[in-house]
Amino acid sequence: MKIVKNEKLIKRNAKIGQWTSLSALAVLGIGMYISFQRPDLFVYSVAALIVGFTMTQIGMFFSNRWGRSPRPDEQLDTALKGIPGDTTIYHYLTPVSHLLIGPAGLWILQPYHQRGKVTYYKNRWRLTGGGFMQAYMTIFGQEGLGRPDIELANQIDSLKKYLSSKMEDTEIPEVQAVLVFSNDQIEIDTTDAPLPALKLKQLKDFIRQKSKEKTLGSLQLEQLTSALPS
Repeated sequence: MKIVKNEKLIKRNAKIGQWTSLSALAVLGIGMYISFQRPDLFVYSVAALIVGFTMTQIGMFFSNRWGRSPRPDEQLDTALKGIPGDTTIYHYLTPVSHLLIGPAGLWILQPYHQRGKVTYYKNRWRLTGGGFMQAYMTIFGQEGLGRPDIELANQIDSLKKYLSSKMEDTEIPEVQAVLVFSNDQIEIDTTDAPLPALKLKQLKDFIRQKSKEKTLGSLQLEQLTSALPS
């Protein structure tokens, strides 16, 4: 399998996450200091705490995606190691973060690192369990699943438009998506879900099985890979 990734973007965003998080701590510390030492400047204390909290959220967003070790792209690469060489995975080089192209077709890989239980019931995705820290992170918008069906539908549309701009007068093959959970402490019950959801360790077998269906021929693969960064 060929791996192509935007190393420059990864390094830049990792630094943004690191420095934003450190700066957030400094701003929060200033806010706390003012609140205790200068109660007459209460308004400034509140402002500093709000700014510090906002910076914390930004820092967590960048750190979870580009500063965590192993990163999502590294986990996907490891999980797919051994897939034949006619498959290519692109990280952060197209409108979607992780795109796999090979005989199995075009697949958007949507990674998650939450733990707990994932279910799909009455047209809603739900994540339950996972402990106190995950509940805390969910409250502040960091760990919830949200609506992956809607999010990925938008990503599919964006990718199709991108490929159409690169491959004029060429029919774009079907784009599919799969949710991939990297935490071993995850239970998945999504039988009726509109999207496949699986554990990271199941990803290679999933792609191998799809490859047997030969969704894409060699000519289509060549056209797609020629249109994308190498």
